[in-house]
Amino acid sequence: MKGENFEILKQVGVLSESSKGWRKEINIISWHGKEPKYDIREWDPEHKKMGKGITLTEAELKKLEDVLKSSR
Repeated sequence: MKGENFEILKQVGVLSESSKGWRKEINIISWHGKEPKYDIREWDPEHKKMGKGITLTEAELKKLEDVLKSSR
């Protein structure tokens, strides 16, 4: 994603890793200097290239957790 301005504030965890070294990660990221959000996406080993992902506020992350718990 050329031109993206982001700062990884905290690496929360790795969900999986491909044979090519790309990792699906959960991180807390500030995009374009805005309020940090939880971010789930694939990254190359140097965190220079990324795949498409999803960003969630803390409230959305808690709601996702509730939805997943209730679906079990």
